[in-house]
Amino acid sequence: MNEHKKVVTRFAPSPTGFMHVGGVRTALYAWAFARKHNGTFILRIEDTDKAREVEGSIPHIIESLTWLGIEWDEGVDVGGPNAPYLQSERLESYRKYAQILIDKGYAYPDPYSEEELQELRQQAESEKKVFLYRDHRPENTEAWDGTKPLRFKVPEIKSYTWQDAVRGELSAGPEALDDFILIKSDGYPTYNFAHIIDDLEMGVTHIMRADEFIASTPKFLSLYEALDIAPPILVTLPPILAPEGNKKLGKRDGAKDILEYRNEGYLPEAMVNFLAFLGWNPGTDQEVMTPPEIIEAFSLERIHKAGAMLNEEKLLWLNKEHMRKQSHDKQLAAIKPYMPDFSEDMLSKLLPSIVDRISTYGELRSVVQPEFGFFLSRPPLEKERILYKDDEPGVALRHLQHIKDLLETMDFSTPESIKASIMPYAESEGKGNVLWPLRMSLSGQEKSVDPFTILYVLGKDESTSRIESACHILAL
Repeated sequence: MNEHKKVVTRFAPSPTGFMHVGGVRTALYAWAFARKHNGTFILRIEDTDKAREVEGSIPHIIESLTWLGIEWDEGVDVGGPNAPYLQSERLESYRKYAQILIDKGYAYPDPYSEEELQELRQQAESEKKVFLYRDHRPENTEAWDGTKPLRFKVPEIKSYTWQDAVRGELSAGPEALDDFILIKSDGYPTYNFAHIIDDLEMGVTHIMRADEFIASTPKFLSLYEALDIAPPILVTLPPILAPEGNKKLGKRDGAKDILEYRNEGYLPEAMVNFLAFLGWNPGTDQEVMTPPEIIEAFSLERIHKAGAMLNEEKLLWLNKEHMRKQSHDKQLAAIKPYMPDFSEDMLSKLLPSIVDRISTYGELRSVVQPEFGFFLSRPPLEKERILYKDDEPGVALRHLQHIKDLLETMDFSTPESIKASIMPYAESEGKGNVLWPLRMSLSGQEKSVDPFTILYVLGKDESTSRIESACHILAL
């Protein structure tokens, strides 16, 4: 490839179900590489297998990539100079190149029925041979009228050696070549044909792909040669492995719909960071990276050959780090939907404590009521629970009354200022003896946000009232 040629990459999923981490990582690498080189990133939909198509998949693909901030320059919903970007709307292009192959003598209609092909396969199996369609090419072929599958006639049975940007030199023998179907009897092209024509017409320079396509590469190279076109640069990505690390990740192993992570409260920046490191690294010790930093550091040379294990504990850690890096306003906006009954002032004061307790915002679903509900309504109090260990009610009452007196002149501007007023007394009387009844009076919980933050969030009046209620119970 001319080193000055503009970089063009594409993501071309089939609309056959949800987007999982493997597909999204392919899109991410293609996008990052294009952005790094000021190139073009295309979203193309390969919808020629109508039997497997799942309704709603295309909007789902768009929603998934949009959530992650992966934007395309040309594509199904935005158009572009190479429109249309839906393969089912590009049938005329495939017929045009099919005719070129027919005219060159490199394509012919398949004369066999499905039953006849099955018999040929069974015969090869009984003879313990690999079934190759090219061994059964018809000697004479009729003109193709579109009612039968159109097959590619491999021009030359030979070995192939090619360069992969990640795997280096790869090769395969003649056994890898066969006469494959170009266009099916329903008029739709196969993947093996359509993607080559689309990439040609859209000027794609680099193809990011899964390792499962290595075995088919000789067929693709033979077709490139037949059409007299130069193949794009092939970039084979490492497989993503299941958590146990010994097999490729599948749906049964946790290959979730990517939008499930969004629904669980993960940040898109953390998800991009996590996916980028599933088979690539920047060559430094930096682990927490923003999308712009990933783009700046991205290179094909640092894509791994070996498989990368899906480790959701690492994803949780990364998400926590990205949450901590968010601005106060972004954290507040993320928390609000989970805590709608809390005032903005209360949430703003609670933010550090909330973020410290969770690794995803979705965890607030199980945390809000048990851990923060007491801020909205006073908890029921029992004398025995207010007492610290074997303290007498009179001892706890004395400590709480002293704290109540301190509140009159206390600086409520920060949790730190409140702590500075209370801790000297707590340290002189015993921290547990003072802070336990204070925490229980305010929250009714053995474990909660620290009492200084509680005082800060509740404010002077509400805090005083709750302590007075506890004192009343202790005095009974």
